[in-house]
Amino acid sequence: MSTGDYDFFVGVDWGSERHQVCVLDPARQVHGERAVEHSGPGLAALADWLVAVAPGAPARIAVALEMPRGAIVDTLLARGLHVFSINPKQLDRFRDRHSVAGAKDDRRDAFVAADALRTDRWAFRRLEPDHPLILQLRECTRLDQEMQQELTRLANRLRDQLLRFYPALLRLAPAADDPWLWALLALAPTPVAGAHVPRARLTRLLQSHRIRRLSAEDVRAALRAPALPVTPGTVEAAARHVALLLPRLHLIHAQRAQGTRHIDTLLAAYLAEAPAAGPPRAHHDVAILQSLPGVGRLVVATLLAEAAPLLAARAYPALRAQAGIAPVTRQSGKHRSVLMRYGCNHRLQQAVYHWARVSAQCDAHSRAHYTALRQRGHSHPRAVRGVADRLLALLIAMLKSDTLYDAARPRKRELAA
Repeated sequence: MSTGDYDFFVGVDWGSERHQVCVLDPARQVHGERAVEHSGPGLAALADWLVAVAPGAPARIAVALEMPRGAIVDTLLARGLHVFSINPKQLDRFRDRHSVAGAKDDRRDAFVAADALRTDRWAFRRLEPDHPLILQLRECTRLDQEMQQELTRLANRLRDQLLRFYPALLRLAPAADDPWLWALLALAPTPVAGAHVPRARLTRLLQSHRIRRLSAEDVRAALRAPALPVTPGTVEAAARHVALLLPRLHLIHAQRAQGTRHIDTLLAAYLAEAPAAGPPRAHHDVAILQSLPGVGRLVVATLLAEAAPLLAARAYPALRAQAGIAPVTRQSGKHRSVLMRYGCNHRLQQAVYHWARVSAQCDAHSRAHYTALRQRGHSHPRAVRGVADRLLALLIAMLKSDTLYDAARPRKRELAA
């Protein structure tokens, strides 16, 4: 699209309490500017003002901001305006065009955003309303990651306390993140109490948690192991700390399990939804993604939540860049280096890396690709990223051809590393 496609260019400097807005015409003249509150009436007034700038033609107004989603984006999209997003780091570079001294304020930032959209629209990403199920998946996957991090922090705190006075239990569950261990600590909070737990109680505990790698005798031997010689009061203090951690561990574990079930429900609803207008397809995008080796519910949900527009556009280069798979080349004179990409969507990066790691274990083609990269001298992380690159290219090819993954299908060639 050229500059003549829009009658006005709007820059929005986002703020938690108020937003600064600047409107430019194609000749770079300021048509209007104002500050609006971050509230329902404030955003409604902003939309009314912008629509009134070009009566009857909201699609002739282009809006630039740094936030790719939020209430202000939803409000403007609902009124028919074209909204564009840009990375804050890129917008900071555009600011240097206007002031080499590093001057910065909200009005200048709004002007810079509008002017950059007027001259360099290729650097911006056009935003579209998200599917309601994709919005819910995004929230659920990000919440699951936060709960996993919280569970790890609590388990590490529990492990530290057990090292103080009860290290024998860590030989049974070194990470201290198993629910059955938490139940055992409720039965035997101290070494003295653990020495008197009946064998039958231990057997029932292991059976209720489906633990088969250990027997009741193994657990009983750990409970009756000689206790550490500690200062009087240490056991009571540490046991009190453990007693406070256990309910929080159980709560986070139960909430994460509930969230996982909700993700399954959302994926099933998205899979059952009728396809959008277009040529008929034999397979849903979700079904194609789920057919690939090594992919699980969280990987599928994260890919849909973080990269749904890229999957819909079948944009392989953008997808591999957002996933941190595409390397970064730096060359100057005689120096040339190829580095790992750090500027990416880190949630998507972790999901794709985990997918590739599991695929290299359970799929013959991925394992062969990983082995070939390792034999060429690449490190384990680099080889896993190579497997991920191959899987993303395969996914896009399957989406384009509307086919499911077939491990028995002959390969003419493996993708280059």
